[in-house]
Amino acid sequence: MQAQKEAPLDMQCKDKFLVQTVVVPDGTTSKEVLAEMFDKEAGRVIEDFKLRVVYIPANPPSPVPEGSEEGNSPMASLNEIGSQTASLFDDVSRTFEETNEKSSEAWSMISKLTEEKTFATQQSQKLRLELEMLRKKSSKKQSGGHSLVLMLLVGLLGCVIGYILNRI
Repeated sequence: MQAQKEAPLDMQCKDKFLVQTVVVPDGTTSKEVLAEMFDKEAGRVIEDFKLRVVYIPANPPSPVPEGSEEGNSPMASLNEIGSQTASLFDDVSRTFEETNEKSSEAWSMISKLTEEKTFATQQSQKLRLELEMLRKKSSKKQSGGHSLVLMLLVGLLGCVIGYILNRI
């Protein structure tokens, strides 16, 4: 990785930091934490957090006064640093609030889409059941068309008529 020589003109950055956490046994010291502990294997609880890089423009190039500057009192320099720090804090808090707003919008969209998915799944199940019922009804109508009792009655009637015609 290399540092950028200057900030992009639009102050937008796609860089991110990956912060990983892993569950370790109680009493583990920092010297006992190894890179292998972060390998994703069965039985390990590892969480990843990606932090976006946000550029915040600085007003002056350096908040610390140069030694060649004369006539500036140390108190004035501290006041400047305090105002710059307050301005940076305001920028960071504004960025944080914007991120929270976008996050809440994303969560509301996710919940809305989840509800729509659930509704669509229920509709699909209802349509499948209805289609199955229609298939059963149509199969009953196409399976022979006439009942066995009717067929026997027609056969018996035919025999009786044949017997009568032979006697005449």
